[in-house]
Amino acid sequence: MATSLYDLSVASYLQTVSAVSGFLDRAATHCAERGADPDDFVGARLFDDMAPFHFQIECVANHSVWALEAVKSGQFDPPALVGPIPFADLQARIAQAESDLKAFTPDEVNSWAGRDLDFQIGPRKLQFTAETFILSFSLPNVHFHATTAYAILRTRGVPLGKRNYEGRLRIRQG
Repeated sequence: MATSLYDLSVASYLQTVSAVSGFLDRAATHCAERGADPDDFVGARLFDDMAPFHFQIECVANHSVWALEAVKSGQFDPPALVGPIPFADLQARIAQAESDLKAFTPDEVNSWAGRDLDFQIGPRKLQFTAETFILSFSLPNVHFHATTAYAILRTRGVPLGKRNYEGRLRIRQG
């Protein structure tokens, strides 16, 4: 059986977004057990010239849910970034992204296969199909920002391992 656009996009996003939700919960538990403030993670960075934790979390949401909205409309126009918000609000943003992703149906998403999508970056206009946008732009961005958020938490002592990042694997049933 061929892999559908829904499987490539929604199922893949859900695996990662759900994993991000899980490691955010683990970070909150870690802080509660140590009497630390999870809001201390919000502005944390791996390096001075890299975007902070809150940006990484916002981008995970934007490059998943808004990528699908882009495929649907034919133009990628993510919402403006919110900026530093409390850790609990970042958790809520990821929970909302997970909920929004679950609302997409396979029939709906699969009907967008092969659609054209334009993405304006400054003076440059990038032209994609639904599949090339998801596979070559959106998914790499989701994984980059999820990995960076994971690494920020790890460098600050949150006990996370590879399984926390992988999330729920989509193994063959039966």
